[in-house]
Amino acid sequence: MKRVPRLVRVSLFMLLVGTCGLQIARNATAEPVTRPTAKDTVTAQREAISRVGGVDVKASMPETAAVVGGNGVVEPAQQETRVAAQVTAVVQKLMVREGQRVKAGETLALLSNGVELAALQAAEADLKAERANLERSVKGLRQEDRDAAQAESEAARARAALSKATLARSERLAGSGAITAEELEKAKGQTEVDEATFKAIDARLRAAFAGSRVEDVAFAKARVAAAEARVAQARATLARLEIKAPQAGEVLQLKIREGEIYSFQGTEPLLVLGDTSSLQVRMDVDERDVGRLELGATAYVMADAFGGRKFGGTVVEVGRRFGRKNIRTDDPLEKNDTKVLEVVIKLDEPGTLIPGQRVTSFIQASKPRS
Repeated sequence: MKRVPRLVRVSLFMLLVGTCGLQIARNATAEPVTRPTAKDTVTAQREAISRVGGVDVKASMPETAAVVGGNGVVEPAQQETRVAAQVTAVVQKLMVREGQRVKAGETLALLSNGVELAALQAAEADLKAERANLERSVKGLRQEDRDAAQAESEAARARAALSKATLARSERLAGSGAITAEELEKAKGQTEVDEATFKAIDARLRAAFAGSRVEDVAFAKARVAAAEARVAQARATLARLEIKAPQAGEVLQLKIREGEIYSFQGTEPLLVLGDTSSLQVRMDVDERDVGRLELGATAYVMADAFGGRKFGGTVVEVGRRFGRKNIRTDDPLEKNDTKVLEVVIKLDEPGTLIPGQRVTSFIQASKPRS
């Protein structure tokens, strides 16, 4: 293969360098590839109006070392309650709406309960029947039934006495040969039958006045107790389909609508309940600033929706363990791998802050602890 002359190689190199330099100069002095249209310019200059009122100004961190700043989120002072049911059923009716305040024990929702209601009615009917049976066993027969048994006993007594007298006369006649031995045996048999009949009827009479046996009454009482247990079970099953507020508070969020199927095996509750009469802010503090935190320090928070308004508060809790960030912003420059410590600020006057709202928090810093 022939070697390329040196002069040709140098010329090619100089040509390449010159071409690159020319392209760089052209790019540096070139006009923008695209130009914004008049419509784009007007859109970029437009100001968005806040829906909640006030001036929508981004709350900035104070440029001073006297405070410790960080992002936070508003939450009820008492932990939110995720109200759920113990069964899977269709939501028949919601008794509350978001933002409504409820009392402890107030009904929040009703689940479909047609089958359970019918089971309760059947159990209550069985209980009435068993109680009536027990009352009959305890009281025994009515007075009319006792009178009838008394009359029947007296009639049997009279028949037995008549048979006994007939037998005595037959024995005398048989001694004189007036009747046969067969007729005498017949008289004896009738006397025994009438005597046994009287004893049986008289025993029933005594039982009518004595009432039921102890065993019968105990058996009837046991049946009543079993029926009462079935009623209690049916009521408990029905009560599980009526969702009540475990505590007083405000309905913060409804997770399901009427007509939808709720599954107790899922992760979502029926609704979220919280006491918003007192709010607090859970704040993420960078690990570099924890040495300047103290319980009881004064603090305040600011929200973009309320511009420069400050909501005062006090530090009531400082976490005991570092963890990952809980509150993340939309800032692309934010470091998400920073270790933070949770700090809770109790707000003096919550004002119009809403649970779940992100805020920027500031705590009056103390001197670093040595």
